Amino acid sequence: MPTPRERARESTRAQARQIASRQLADGGIESLSLKAIAAELGLTGPAIYRYFANRNELLTELITGAYDDLAAALHAAAQAAVEGPGESQVRAVAGAFREWGRAQPHLFRLLYTAPVPGYDANAGPLASAAQRSLDIFLRALARAAAGRPVRPPLGPTLAAQLPGDPDVTYRGITGWSRLYGFVALEIEGAFASMGMDAGPLYQREIEALIAL
Repeated sequence: MPTPRERARESTRAQARQIASRQLADGGIESLSLKAIAAELGLTGPAIYRYFANRNELLTELITGAYDDLAAALHAAAQAAVEGPGESQVRAVAGAFREWGRAQPHLFRLLYTAPVPGYDANAGPLASAAQRSLDIFLRALARAAAGRPVRPPLGPTLAAQLPGDPDVTYRGITGWSRLYGFVALEIEGAFASMGMDAGPLYQREIEALIAL
């Protein structure tokens, strides 16, 4: 059981993460400031380093927390559709991905753009955190395809470099890239600037992915 001191420390860290998330929402990655967080917590500037070694450590915790939140949203969507056909589960998971990104664009950007120069966004712990969401998507796609090969068939060169079931992995990589691209364009206002409703476009892309 954590000691009172440990609980107090974690409470301060949690408050710092909440402030940092708000900074990101208000002004993007450039606004992330340990000094400002310390001031809001009533700490001196140097004191914040008792809780986070540097800004990158805080950034890592924000990213892994966002990946966990996304995975939880996708898992809930997959479970809600588990009794239906596989195609319904793909639609549910893909829909939850868009809803999550639209609701928290600052976290979507944090996960899918390079945060700051010199920060390794593909480090082991971050890659593992990202894989949890992708795995949920892959399972839904595998269930929907039920062993059906990709059309047109993958060539041997491409198939050889895809881990696991090459068809499932290809659908996952291709589908994730497509859906990410749509949500990224939507939250940056690209479709709105063209006077288009992104919803029907996104739904059609999901159906195209299911048919792949």
